[in-house]
Amino acid sequence: MTPRSLRPHRHDVLLALVSVLAGLVLWSLGVHQADSRDFLPDWAALVPLLVLGAMELLRRSAPRVALNVGTVGLVADQFTVGSLATVLIFTDLMYAAVVYGPPAMARRLPVTTGLITVAVTIVSVAWLRTPQALLIGVVTGLVSFAPALTGATLRNQREAAVAARLRAEQTALLAEMDRTQAVMAERARMARELHDMVANHLSAIAIHSTAALSIDQPGTSREALGVIRENSVQGLAEMRRLIGLLRDAGAGQEPAATPSLDGLDALLGQARTNGSGSGLEFVLHDDRTDGGAVPAPVELAAYRILQESLTNALKHAAPGTVSVRVARGGGQLSVAVDSPYGDRPGPRAPGSGAGLIGMRERAELLGGRFTAGRSGPVWRVRAILPAEERAVEA
Repeated sequence: MTPRSLRPHRHDVLLALVSVLAGLVLWSLGVHQADSRDFLPDWAALVPLLVLGAMELLRRSAPRVALNVGTVGLVADQFTVGSLATVLIFTDLMYAAVVYGPPAMARRLPVTTGLITVAVTIVSVAWLRTPQALLIGVVTGLVSFAPALTGATLRNQREAAVAARLRAEQTALLAEMDRTQAVMAERARMARELHDMVANHLSAIAIHSTAALSIDQPGTSREALGVIRENSVQGLAEMRRLIGLLRDAGAGQEPAATPSLDGLDALLGQARTNGSGSGLEFVLHDDRTDGGAVPAPVELAAYRILQESLTNALKHAAPGTVSVRVARGGGQLSVAVDSPYGDRPGPRAPGSGAGLIGMRERAELLGGRFTAGRSGPVWRVRAILPAEERAVEA
């Protein structure tokens, strides 16, 4: 311990002064526990009193030392006329040792003092063989076991209160972490929806506006402007749908229909229109054979993955055929998009890579798998999603 840690508490200083003064008053009034001792003068009882009074200064900072010295002082007090104040000070040192001492000491003292009390009672009765011998055991219990048990009870209550406070703080921290994760997850979901709904239309607008500016032909410019207008209107409608989903449900606005695989033909028709000036053809192979409805989250994820894949094809694919395949079997829904990989003439729309991240997140959130990458002259996108309701719920 550092010298600063041994500094007595102000309450302990006051308690030591009061205890010693009370003992001095009792000694001056001739209040002793026993008659005069022939081999020691009466004032010898003041020595244990002063020693135990000094130990009161260490009851918090060094409870083990205070108790050990106090025990020796109490034994020495029995060879003098004795002081009631000395005994009372010892009971406080025993109490403080349990309350402020190390955990092992706090657990051991109540058991030890209890056994000592029982042993003293048995020995006294066996030796003196009088009913008054029981009083020796009672006094021993009051001096040692009772304060130790009281201290243990108080310490247990304090530790229980500290543990309850820590649990409350941990619960509050976990709740805040859950809230933060929920907010982040919702923001990620909104970012995916916003990207998937708007990127398709903005990419087409960027490509065709660049073509209209670079090719000085009235027919080409009019066709490009038509595509730009169509994608602007559709993009605005998608934005309104997203805003409607974010509005308060109490506003009375009914939610718009969620995109599903039933709209694949319209999605590819839009892709054909947007890619007509880039030499791209789009072919759909629908191999869904199993009946039954696919869970709505899976339908939406599959639709968005196909939509983003077609958007990437419009932005980056070389002239050629873009093949889209949808299949269902074995409790799984698989989607695949193959697009020509290579240099392409004409304008390009810049990409950020967020689309691939969003597609992977959609698949993994449902417990599915997603891969995307180059395979020779073809850029392949594959996603396998669970098509059964219980798999999605799990």
